[in-house]
Amino acid sequence: MATKPQRIVLKFGSGILANARGTSLDDRQFRRLSAEIAGLVKAGHQVVVVSSGAVAAGLAVLGLKDRPEDLAARQACAAIGQSKLMQSYATHFATHGLNVAQLLLTYKDLDSRTGYQNIRNTLGRIFERKTVVPIINENDSVAVEELKFGDNDKLSAEVAVLVEADTLILLTSVDGLLDKAGKIVREVEDIDRVAGFAREEKGKFSVGGMISKLQAVKVAVDAGIQTFIAGGRNPGRIPAIVAGKAVGTRFIAKATRV
Repeated sequence: MATKPQRIVLKFGSGILANARGTSLDDRQFRRLSAEIAGLVKAGHQVVVVSSGAVAAGLAVLGLKDRPEDLAARQACAAIGQSKLMQSYATHFATHGLNVAQLLLTYKDLDSRTGYQNIRNTLGRIFERKTVVPIINENDSVAVEELKFGDNDKLSAEVAVLVEADTLILLTSVDGLLDKAGKIVREVEDIDRVAGFAREEKGKFSVGGMISKLQAVKVAVDAGIQTFIAGGRNPGRIPAIVAGKAVGTRFIAKATRV
């Protein structure tokens, strides 16, 4: 693992946190992901998790088998599921001696100078504690951006910029950006040159596809933050990326180019 401590933002989409049917949270995934994050924290890294999954967590409570089409129903699922989502994180991080902090944001919070600074101050104090992992989600019961558009992809990039992260890692259902031949593109310097590789398809219970991820990547790399897209169902991807191994697709930050 990298010896120099980093500030890392991890984005988990619904597709890697829910079970195969998308009707509840995948306990095994939470156990593994929390263990990998705990390893980073123990090594001295500061980690922020931007997590979707509230809607999937609330489906079973409402007796739904599929993600509802109407916005009000999705917001109800999110309102119910958010507590279950945080309970899962709290339970699994506790086994590693870590606590969690919940931050529910809207884009209005990020657009407001006062709100933006308050979020930075809050996260700064959380980082000082060293044993607390902040979990950020969009406030889906009052905001609609994630529910309608991006599955927290954009939010994770905005959070990475806000905290001046060194690295942003987007974990998804595929192990990186695939070229037209279906092979993983290991490194990208110019996002515009690979934009045509993005496919429209999405997971059954996720909202954001590769297009929204590349849009988020552009925000981050333009701010000097190296960004990765990797498979969230594959064990060891997070520590491997932080250790500098060739995993997933690496998008080179503008500030790092010669």
